[in-house]
Amino acid sequence: MNLVRKLLFPFAVLYGWITGIRNFLYNKGILKSTEYKVPIVCVGNLSVGGTGKSPMIEYLISFLKEDYRIAVLSRGYKRATNGFIEVTELHNAREVGDEPLQFKTKFPDVTVAVCADRRTGIEHLQEKADVILLDDAFQHRKVKAAVNILLTPFHDLFMDDWMLPTGNLREPRRGSKRTQCLVVTKCPPSVAYAKLQEIELRMPIYNHQKLYFSGINYAETMHGAKESQPLLYLKDKPFTLVTGIADPSPLVTYLTEQGYTFTHEKFPDHHNFSDAEIAALRQKELILTTEKDFMRLQHRVEKYAMYYVPITTVILKEQAEFFEDFIIKSIDKKRLG
Repeated sequence: MNLVRKLLFPFAVLYGWITGIRNFLYNKGILKSTEYKVPIVCVGNLSVGGTGKSPMIEYLISFLKEDYRIAVLSRGYKRATNGFIEVTELHNAREVGDEPLQFKTKFPDVTVAVCADRRTGIEHLQEKADVILLDDAFQHRKVKAAVNILLTPFHDLFMDDWMLPTGNLREPRRGSKRTQCLVVTKCPPSVAYAKLQEIELRMPIYNHQKLYFSGINYAETMHGAKESQPLLYLKDKPFTLVTGIADPSPLVTYLTEQGYTFTHEKFPDHHNFSDAEIAALRQKELILTTEKDFMRLQHRVEKYAMYYVPITTVILKEQAEFFEDFIIKSIDKKRLG
């Protein structure tokens, strides 16, 4: 923690007090949450930054879409439009946001929409879906979800964090009590079982909650606008890694450990690339980027030698079947009323 953040600690106390009062008012029913007939699965976190929400949404879609009509609702962060929009493959990231466009591109048969007001969005979608997945909505307490999935990254656990602006928490740690499912994300591939047990013992878990651990799996094939290539194609070719996500460190670590040679152009999360930055990227001979960044770059860089490597969430400790069963039972319990 740097000195500036430490000096801002009084503001962190104030912010924690304000968000704590808001949560108290919702918990006591003074502020009202709306409950819907359609089951709603909320994926979120207590902290700002990358906790793996998008890969988790895609993981949920992958095992739910065969048995349910799925709709995904996001606010469409940093989009240039307003109101409710149902995403199509003809939209661009500026119109609907990079993550919603990524969901629609990967799952064209799934309904994807953006709306800052989640209640308005749900009202548009509830007749079209058997299940609605809410992306990054744990603090959106105007909506009562059938099940909340709270994500916290392995290297930045919420119970070791502080309130903004000293730390990265959006609300006090005790807010974790609202979730039914906690997932420790981005666990290293070689993590020791003893380390996971240590986290399990330290994690504040209540009787109504389940705890799971997940990691990131990198695809063996990378994709571009016109072609796909094995990731190994880059093994003996220096390239530029371009990232505009909250936490690119797992990808950087993976590529380094696999012996790839690259330079890293790092930008802020959801970065809106300037014309000058796009012009500079066009001069790069070979680019690898993330799938989310590719949604923003593909129509501006217009470069054939630009690829992204897909990632997927993997539930660890042979708990995938139990995790999926827990989510499905929570959905069916709500549907059957």
